[in-house]
This record gives sequence, structure tokens and C-alpha cells, in this order.
Amino acid sequence: MDILMNLLNVLADANGMVYIGIGLMSFGLGASGIGEGYCCGKTMEAMGRNPEMYSKLRTGMILGCALTETTAIYSLLIALLMLFIVG
Repeated sequence: MDILMNLLNVLADANGMVYIGIGLMSFGLGASGIGEGYCCGKTMEAMGRNPEMYSKLRTGMILGCALTETTAIYSLLIALLMLFIVG
């Protein structure tokens, strides 16, 4: 019951909502890590099955990882803006 009362106190404060939003941005960081791991894992599987395609697979993997990493960068940027500008 104390947890609910603490949560209500945080929600009543405007800065508390900012901190909850920053916490929710961490889901974007985690999802980016999962996506990047999945991309790299599948590329390694493909390289193991067909080593002749190594250079093409590596190029595609690096491009996929770069695009996936932008999600984490945007989430981090939004979290920092919320922390220092809004909060």
C-alpha cells in the first residue's frame, strides 16, 4: 500500500511525471539493444552457413545496426531533454 501512496505522490508533482517519462524512455534503449542483438545474431548464422557472402552480409549488418542504434540515440536525447529542460 505504501508503494501506491508513493506513486500517487510522484504523479501529483509535475517533476514526478518528467521522471516517469524518462523511465519510459529506457524501454526504447532496451528495445534497441534487443533489435541489434537479433540482427547481429542472424547475420552470424548466415555467415556460418554461407561464408562466401561474408562481405555482403557484414555490410548489411553494419547498416542494420546503425539504423537500429538511432532508436537508442533518439530515446537518450529525449530523456536528456526531459531531464535538463523540462525537469
